Amino acid sequence: MRRGIDILTRISPGLLRNPLHLLSLGFGSGLAPFAPGTFGTLAAIPIYLLLAQLTLPYYLAIVVIAFGVGVYVCGYTSTALGVHDHSAIVWDEFVGYWITMIAVPLAWQWIVVGFVLFRVFDIVKPWPVKIADTKMKGGFGIMFDDVLAGLYALGCLQFLLYLWGQA
Repeated sequence: MRRGIDILTRISPGLLRNPLHLLSLGFGSGLAPFAPGTFGTLAAIPIYLLLAQLTLPYYLAIVVIAFGVGVYVCGYTSTALGVHDHSAIVWDEFVGYWITMIAVPLAWQWIVVGFVLFRVFDIVKPWPVKIADTKMKGGFGIMFDDVLAGLYALGCLQFLLYLWGQA
């Protein structure tokens, strides 16, 4: 869960002029006045629509690269703000959602189901997501709990695809 200190740490839209902050703040989606994680996940969908056109190996490679970049940029912005995992940092939601959508048919129904599943696991934070969220620090810690939430959502989504005969 994001820290209450977020309320005290206002984010200047001018921060978006720095490309590293622009990325970690989800191209500005993390500056939403409420539910920035949800807005960040929504902002990840248009990029997912582009990524979904790729073959699976390229899709996976980009997700791995996005994770690595995220470790750096999320840590960078967290340090600049002086707050670990500020709620405006939403690049982790982008990557978590893209993990959720690995090998999912490109259809609006699955995009919505993936969105809902990822948000539920990111908000509820079942074990070990909660442990990663509270114990791991730095850019890796910011990213890793969303990777785990994405993996939970991916598993559920693949199970649903199997049930519907689309896996």
